[in-house]
Amino acid sequence: MQRSEEQRMNRWLGVCLGLWFAMGCGQPATGDSVEEASVGSPIVRTRPRARVAAGWEHSLSVRPNGTVWAVGSNARGQLGNGSTTNSAVPVQVQGLTGATAVAASREYSLALRSGGTVWAWGDSSSGQLGNGSTTFSTVPVQVQGVTGATAVAAGETHALAVMADGTVRSWGSNSFGQLGNGTTTSSSTPVQVQGLTGAVAVVAGFDLSLALRFDGTVWAWGDNRSGQLGNGTTTSSSTPVQVPGLSGITAVAAGEDHVLAVKPDGTVWAWGNAYVSMAPFPPTSPVQVQGLTGAVDVAAGSGFSLVVRSDGTVWAWGYNADGGQLGDGTKSGRTTPALVQGLTGVTAAAAGRDHALALRSDGTVWTWGNNDLGQRGDGTPARQLLPVAVQGMSDVSFVAAAPSHSLALRYDGTVWAWGANFAGQLGDGTTTRRAAPVQVSGLGGVMAVAAGGERSLALLFDGTVWEWGNGGAVPAQVAGLSGITAIAAGGGHALALRSDGTVWAWGSNYDGQLGNPGAGYESATPVQASGLGDVVKVAAGGSHSLAVRSDGTLWAWGGNNGGQLGDGFKNRRYTPGQVQGLTGVVSVAAGRAHSLAVRFDGTGWAWGDGGTGTLLLASGWYSRTRPAQVAMTGLVELAGGGNTSLALSATGALWAGGDNDWGQLGNGSTSNPLAPGQVQGLGGGVISAAAGGDHMLAVRDDGTVWAWGYNADGQLGHGVPSDGITPSISLL
Repeated sequence: MQRSEEQRMNRWLGVCLGLWFAMGCGQPATGDSVEEASVGSPIVRTRPRARVAAGWEHSLSVRPNGTVWAVGSNARGQLGNGSTTNSAVPVQVQGLTGATAVAASREYSLALRSGGTVWAWGDSSSGQLGNGSTTFSTVPVQVQGVTGATAVAAGETHALAVMADGTVRSWGSNSFGQLGNGTTTSSSTPVQVQGLTGAVAVVAGFDLSLALRFDGTVWAWGDNRSGQLGNGTTTSSSTPVQVPGLSGITAVAAGEDHVLAVKPDGTVWAWGNAYVSMAPFPPTSPVQVQGLTGAVDVAAGSGFSLVVRSDGTVWAWGYNADGGQLGDGTKSGRTTPALVQGLTGVTAAAAGRDHALALRSDGTVWTWGNNDLGQRGDGTPARQLLPVAVQGMSDVSFVAAAPSHSLALRYDGTVWAWGANFAGQLGDGTTTRRAAPVQVSGLGGVMAVAAGGERSLALLFDGTVWEWGNGGAVPAQVAGLSGITAIAAGGGHALALRSDGTVWAWGSNYDGQLGNPGAGYESATPVQASGLGDVVKVAAGGSHSLAVRSDGTLWAWGGNNGGQLGDGFKNRRYTPGQVQGLTGVVSVAAGRAHSLAVRFDGTGWAWGDGGTGTLLLASGWYSRTRPAQVAMTGLVELAGGGNTSLALSATGALWAGGDNDWGQLGNGSTSNPLAPGQVQGLGGGVISAAAGGDHMLAVRDDGTVWAWGYNADGQLGHGVPSDGITPSISLL
C-alpha cells in the first residue's frame, strides 16, 4: 500500500517562509557598520539578527565567522554552492562573507551583509533575486539598488528589505499586491512600499508582507483570502493597512497564510489559518493564543507555529502529520501549544514547510521534522535512492512491506520488524517506531508473514494465524482460523487460505473485498469468501482480493476503480469473479489499484491503474482493465505495493516500475521513466522481494535484506529514520 500524499501535496502549494524580525548584531561586524533607523522603542535593540532560517525544503545558517552554510533541496540552486545537487550535509554558500542575517524561501535564499547590501540566490522566475533578471542563479548575486539595509524577509516568490531610513523595499511576484506599491505588477528590481515609514522589521508569508514599526504597530499588505491581513476582512490590499488592536508588539512572524505576534506582556496573538481553536475560523482579526505566557519570539511554518519563551523553551501547535514538526514525539496535530521535547536555552527558532530549527545559547543548531531532502542538515536523508543493507538482518528467508513498516522472517522461525509503530504494528509491546529491526514478541515457529496498512500477520507451522497492529502491540491469535496454509494483508483487510482450499477474510468490506456480501461494511472475525474452492494462492491489494485456483485460473473481487479486477470494467464486485483470458497462473500479487500474475511459462501479466508505469509494460503506461503482458520474461515472482511493482527473474535480477517520488524504483534518482528498469546495486542473487508502496525490500541469496525508497518512519531499517519527531542536533 502507498502512503497518501494528498495533504502533503496540497501543502507544497504553500509554505511558511516567514522570518522573525531580527535587528542588532549577534557578533562583531566584519565590515562597515550601518546606521539603523532611529527609533525610541526597545523592539529590536536587544535581539540578534536572524542567524538561522528554514525554507520550504532547505535551511540556512550564519556561522560566527560570517559565512553562510546551506543544506537540503537544491533544485534551483538555493544552496548557493554553484550546483543544483541536493545535500543532506551543510555546504558553504560561495563567495559570501560578513553575513549577519539570512532568510529562506521556497526555492531561493537571501543574505544581509554587514555593509547593508542584500544578496540572493536560487530561483528567480518572478524576479525574486532582485537583480533585474528572471534567471535562476546557483551562486549569490547582489540585489540592485539596496544599500544600508537592516533586515530582510523572503516570501514565496517575493522579498522585502528594511532600509536604514525606516522605509521598505520589495521585489518579485506581486499577484496579490504583496510588493505594496499600489499595483499588482511584478518587479525584478526593488520598488518602495508606499506610505510606510519608521519600519524596523519585516516578515513575509506566501503572498503576504508585514512590517513592524518603531511604535510597535503592525502593518500588512498582499493576500488576505484567509484573513491574514488581520483587519477583519478577506479583501487583499496592494498598500499597507494597519492591523487593528495591536500596539507595543515586540515580535511578529508570518506563515503560509497565518500571522503571529508577541505583545509586551508575553502573550501571543494570531490571525488567519493559525490552527487555533477559535470561532469563527479562521480569525480575520487577532485573537489570543490560550495557555501561553512569557513569549519572546515566534516563528510560523506551513500550518504550524513555534513560540520561544523567556525560559528558553519552545512551544508548538498546528499541523504535524508530514514530519513531526511539532517536536512532541508524535505526528498528531494540535490546536493548543505543547512543549517541544528536550530543548532548553533556545534563543531563536525558524519554521519551514514541515521542519523546524532552533538556535541555542551555546551556538548549536537543533532540528526536527521532515527531512525528505536533507533539509534538517543532520546528515540523514529521508529517501534512499539505491538499496542499503538493513542493520543486523541475515539468515532471512522472506520479507513483507506495508506503507510505513517492514517485516522479515528468519530461517529460525522468528519475525523481526521495523518502521512505524503508532498502531503497534511492530509487535514489540510498544508504540515506539524503530529505525532498526526489533524482534516481534512471543513468536516462534513462523512459516510466513504479511503486512498491510497498520496490520501485521504471521502464519505458524501449526496452521494458526497471529495478528498485531491496529491497536494491538503484541501478537494475538486470530480466532476461528486453523489449518491455514497462506496469508495476505491488504490496505484494510486480510486473507487466509485454509488447507481445504477455502478463503477466509476479515477487516474492511466497504468495496466488497471480503467476498462475502453478508459481512456488512466490516468484519472483525474471519468470514468465508463466497463460492470459492480449490484455491492455492491469495493476494490482497488496497481494497481488492485475488485468488489462484488449482486449475490455474485467477479470481478477483472488491474495489475496481482502476480496473484491477481484470473483467474489462471498473465496477466493484462483492463476490469472486474470474479474470478472463488468463490461465496457467502460478503466482499473484496486488498493489493499491493494480494486479499482477505470473504464468507457468515465466511471463508476467498486469492490469489496473498503470498511470506511472506501474504495470511494467514494454510500451505505454496506460491503465488496463484486462491483463496485458509485462516487458520482462523468465519471471518467478511479481510484487505490488502502492503504485509500484517489482518483477523478479529466475536469474535473481529485480526490475521495478511505477511511482518514484521517493526513489522506490532503485535507479539512483527520483525521476520516472514510465518504463520498467532494473534495480541498481543488487546484481543477481535476489530470492524474494516486497513492495510497500513508497519503500521496497529484497532478500539476497546470502540471507541479507536490502531496502530503498521512503524512510520517514525508519522502514528501511538501516538505523536512521528521516523524520525527526523530537529535536536532534544539526550539522549546521
